[in-house]
Amino acid sequence: MKRVYTLYRVSTKKQVNVSEGNANDIPMQRGACQEFVKCRQDWKIVKEYEEKGVSGFKVSAKNRDAILDLQDAALKKEFDVLLVFMFDRIGRIDDETPFIVEWFVKTAGVEVWSVKEGEQRFETHVDKLTNYIRFWQASGESEKTSIRIKTRIQQLKLDGLYTGGAMPYGYRTVPSGVKNRKGQELKKFEIDLEQYVVYRKIVEKTINNGTGSYVIAHFLNDQGYKTANGKKFTSMAITRILSAPLARGCTSEGETSDALQRLKIISREEAEQIDEILRQRAAVDEEKRQIAIRTKGEAMLSGNIFCSHCGGRITTTHHKDHYFRKDGSEYLKDVLKYRCYHKANKLCECDGQTNYIAAKVDEAVSQIMRQVFESMDGAPEEEKYKEILKKQQAAHIAGRRKIVFELDKNKKQLEALQTEIGKTLLGESLYTPEDLKEAISVIKTKIAEGSRQLEKLDSEMSQKKEMIEAVLPAYRRFKSWAEEFDTADLEQKKMIACQLFDRVELGKDYKIIIHMNVTYKQFCSELDMEQYSPKTA
Repeated sequence: MKRVYTLYRVSTKKQVNVSEGNANDIPMQRGACQEFVKCRQDWKIVKEYEEKGVSGFKVSAKNRDAILDLQDAALKKEFDVLLVFMFDRIGRIDDETPFIVEWFVKTAGVEVWSVKEGEQRFETHVDKLTNYIRFWQASGESEKTSIRIKTRIQQLKLDGLYTGGAMPYGYRTVPSGVKNRKGQELKKFEIDLEQYVVYRKIVEKTINNGTGSYVIAHFLNDQGYKTANGKKFTSMAITRILSAPLARGCTSEGETSDALQRLKIISREEAEQIDEILRQRAAVDEEKRQIAIRTKGEAMLSGNIFCSHCGGRITTTHHKDHYFRKDGSEYLKDVLKYRCYHKANKLCECDGQTNYIAAKVDEAVSQIMRQVFESMDGAPEEEKYKEILKKQQAAHIAGRRKIVFELDKNKKQLEALQTEIGKTLLGESLYTPEDLKEAISVIKTKIAEGSRQLEKLDSEMSQKKEMIEAVLPAYRRFKSWAEEFDTADLEQKKMIACQLFDRVELGKDYKIIIHMNVTYKQFCSELDMEQYSPKTA
């Protein structure tokens, strides 16, 4: 009797049971293999292997326990025949599976059979070619299936439909009225109003107050809020919420649609601010970070103040005086100070001060910020920016029209010259072949130059438009800071300072050097930002 091992494999969990109605489920494969063996009197099934939810296209044989066990058993001569429903159950990888089948037959001496395709032999070159072509076709079918599925899922996402997985915060699913091929109704996303309110709180605390994800999570948990799956908020959950593509109106691949735009919770401007805050708070960006990792504390410039002497980061510390006077009364004073980390820890030869009174520095910088906001009076109003864009677009249209007119004229002339080619060959043209060749060359040069000019003009206009569109959100933000600065709390002032200034440097005698963000500097009238000190600011 020939000892037979069978292998049954399905790519998805849904194909495991016959109740699902799948054509290639495991019960069907088992039944077909058992019937196949019954027809052969000298065969007997001694062991059956099952692989559930294992892709033969994506998972290599070296990572499949069933294949590894079969190879081990083959070397030990534990069976004589490997039987499968179809050969693609062994695998669908075109540069791997054909050689695995060949290994079983030629190296291990095992017959490899398929219920549908018979025995795979390797007696001739045709057998080898057939073996390779079979798995090459199977690989191609898997690849095409994968592409179709990915394309379909991507389209469903662009239509705002739920395709499975964890429910993103801020949304719920409702019937869509759209049915799949099995007649099942798909669900679509809809903004959950209660979660939307919480979502906006997270965004505003991050952008306006600079509150970290850990603090936000504790705040929401204290308020009794829960995540989409009913659990407590964590720092990681807050970061995922802030980075979620659906809330930004796009897929994870960055594609968008009208349906996704209607589901947007975070504006493009807010998304850019959030990404910058998260990027700067990452440990990998420690040296360039200008936004504080923590916003809790009494110092306004935490995270964005540096020593002007050694360039090292300046940290905050508390200096406490505590003693009893002669009359027995107690004296207690707690002073918040900025400290040069490098000098305090003797990490370099810094010739600056070690400590600075934080209140003195913060007040000086606050005065500088007020001067900056007051200087905004000289900046163009929002409508003026729009008017500038409108004039630029009008000039672009006029210039473009002129170039297009010349291009069309030259193209028509080229067509006319090209029709002369046939006449020239017949001797019926006014042009000699040399004259015609030179004229065509000149016209082609003009057309190429005109096309380059048109491309350059369109590119310049596109850049100007992008610049104006980028300026307007920054202008509104700057204007809002100017109006709210004096009434803002410390956390808000800290975030304003971090975004308004790229860097604040502090040196001896409280000399302050401000490096203003160029995005906001353009809204200020002439203002000397080089050096300030508490005495003059």
